Amino acid sequence: MHCLKALGALGATGPGLRQRFKHAGVSARVGGESGVWSRTQPPALPPCWAAASPPTRRALHRQKAPDVDEGQPKLMSSMEDLLFYTITEGEEMIPLSQFISALRKTGLLTSDPRIRDCVRQMRQSPRDSVGPAMMDKKLFRRCAGNNIMLLTKAFRKKFIIPNFQEMTPHIDRMYASAQQQESGKVANYIPQLAKFSPDLWGVSLCTIDGQRHSVGDTKVPFCLQSCVKPLEYAAAVHECGSERVHHFVGKEPSGFKFNKLSLNDEDKPHNPMVNAGAIVISSLIKPDSNKAERFDYVMEYLKRLSGEEYVGFSNATFQSERETGDRNYAIGYYLKEKKCFPDNADMTAALDFYFQLCSIEVTCESGSVMAATLANGGICPITGERVLSSEAVRNTLSLMHSCGMYDFSGQFAFHVGLPAKSGVSGAVLLVVPNVMGMMCWSPPLDRLGNSVRGIHFCQELLANFNFHNYDNLRHFTKKHDPRRRSDEEPVCPFGREHGAERLRLSHSAPRRRLGRPRGSRDLPD
Repeated sequence: MHCLKALGALGATGPGLRQRFKHAGVSARVGGESGVWSRTQPPALPPCWAAASPPTRRALHRQKAPDVDEGQPKLMSSMEDLLFYTITEGEEMIPLSQFISALRKTGLLTSDPRIRDCVRQMRQSPRDSVGPAMMDKKLFRRCAGNNIMLLTKAFRKKFIIPNFQEMTPHIDRMYASAQQQESGKVANYIPQLAKFSPDLWGVSLCTIDGQRHSVGDTKVPFCLQSCVKPLEYAAAVHECGSERVHHFVGKEPSGFKFNKLSLNDEDKPHNPMVNAGAIVISSLIKPDSNKAERFDYVMEYLKRLSGEEYVGFSNATFQSERETGDRNYAIGYYLKEKKCFPDNADMTAALDFYFQLCSIEVTCESGSVMAATLANGGICPITGERVLSSEAVRNTLSLMHSCGMYDFSGQFAFHVGLPAKSGVSGAVLLVVPNVMGMMCWSPPLDRLGNSVRGIHFCQELLANFNFHNYDNLRHFTKKHDPRRRSDEEPVCPFGREHGAERLRLSHSAPRRRLGRPRGSRDLPD
């Protein structure tokens, strides 16, 4: 990490200072508090040299004159060399497949938009060679130069889940355990949903660093149904603000079925996670646009939320929703009678738009990126784009936590303790704030309308990992914490590196004498 800080410091300086660094033998004490430039001290190796393996050090020592590209800072070249020899374990050339395998072990996919071009260039470059494609230092520099920060973070295990390949077998085991659950029935009140096989079952996860893992039927498209409710609410808050949105919709759990004709004491829908609330929310999104523009707006928003991964639309499900939506039409007319819609809102247009949103398709893989964007404060992990405001994400997660799982919301908050939203298609959108997002999908539902396998998986996840909001991070003994580097390194709420810095400063700072009130003035002894 010190090398990364050094790189940032060098990039921020002017050309003159870079030349002095290059030619005058100036060494920088990077990572310390003083940041002193010294000509008298011998050039110091970067702190990350100490973390390099012996083969990596020997390989770097063999370089008498690194072949630095013209105009490229030596520090950048040194970082690329250090990373290259770390990956190759000191070898000058390795099969490209070995690099791809090592990359996947960190959790990054070769389809990740951040490294897709890098991998494609590497695969194209050695096409003329005989035998397996090889990667040497020159090819690595040329193709990976723009991704040096991401790759360094990945291979130095600085992602939120440092040992990702140790966590994935646990996920696979929980998946297999949930697969044994054969109770529940596929929803049939919407005819298109009844066509799905009860044997379909998939789980995908995406961390806030873009680490990915999928198991099962994760590429099969399915409709979001009620899982779209938190996403449309987030879009409305992002566009209109909380005050405007909650002028029309409440924030409390209803205690009733999701499709009940019921309002709170202020004649508002109880919350955005029940049908009445979602129908009103749909009337708040781009109210001055026509139907096509509103639909295109939401589709584009969901694609950005998913990092441009699969987002589709099932017209058959949409038509099926309209033909069998008597209850929702009743809710719509009830809302109209109680004047719950904004002025000039068209109730039938709002209902049509709501049916369209419920008929939007995702896969487990694209849905997990959506959940990870919520976990990452509204920034898509695999594109780096801010899609939602912090306010929209915070409010959405709060409502998912209290109202997201139908009449099971209280028990889910008690046992799982994480924001989630389920849908009658069998989907469960799960968010572990500041860690990862997950999408589980299996069509058979329990009597409350939640996926049987999805609920079982979430409960297993929280039985094994300390992701519950109220799990004690310092004094637990039975649960695993995949965020931890070792059993001796506690998780700091300020983040790994910031926490380490605070710990270091706490040891170096002068201690306050006992027996004196905090903030009191020093008095003579």
